Amino acid sequence: MNRAAKNLAEGTATFAVGLGLKLFTGGVEIPVVTLTKVGVVLMGMGAALALIGLAQAVRATTAGRR
Repeated sequence: MNRAAKNLAEGTATFAVGLGLKLFTGGVEIPVVTLTKVGVVLMGMGAALALIGLAQAVRATTAGRR
């Protein structure tokens, strides 16, 4: 598995976990932070990682054409 595919898969999985936390932990209360906020942060991190993976994949395909 190349780096671009790894980043894309990892970003998608992180986004999915964050989305699950955001959607299904609204009523759960723990001290310090809320799980919905943790879900939003994970969604942002996952989206960023997925975009990096996409950019790496595009760069790899355009570099192969030269």
